[in-house]
Amino acid sequence: MSSVNNPVNPQKARRGLSRIWHATLISVDGFRAGWNEAAFRQEVLCAAVLVPAAFWLGQTWFETALLAAVVILVMIIELLNSGIEAAIDRVGPEWHSFSKSAKDLGSAAVLLSILLCCGIWFAALWHRFSG
Repeated sequence: MSSVNNPVNPQKARRGLSRIWHATLISVDGFRAGWNEAAFRQEVLCAAVLVPAAFWLGQTWFETALLAAVVILVMIIELLNSGIEAAIDRVGPEWHSFSKSAKDLGSAAVLLSILLCCGIWFAALWHRFSG
């Protein structure tokens, strides 16, 4: 049988609802893998407080959506960073400047997303309570 008829990744051959269903299961596995990361668990706990608080703090639907979105963005960036780290760790445990650079860049992305989130939340709190 050729590799065209028997792909290495069976998800590539799926179509329609079967593809959507299996993609959902893969995503659930991704959330489980993320849950094994302490930073992701901390961010989920923060989101459990901040996302509902966004509905209280936001004065318009746009403010509410922005406040919730930046919290979710932090978790998205954390999952991507964890994926980068897992891929680098799979290559090998030995130190390499490229591996360090990839991990540092992922970490910087997480930091920037957290700073963005904090900045937007502080601005919203200031706007709400300063006047």
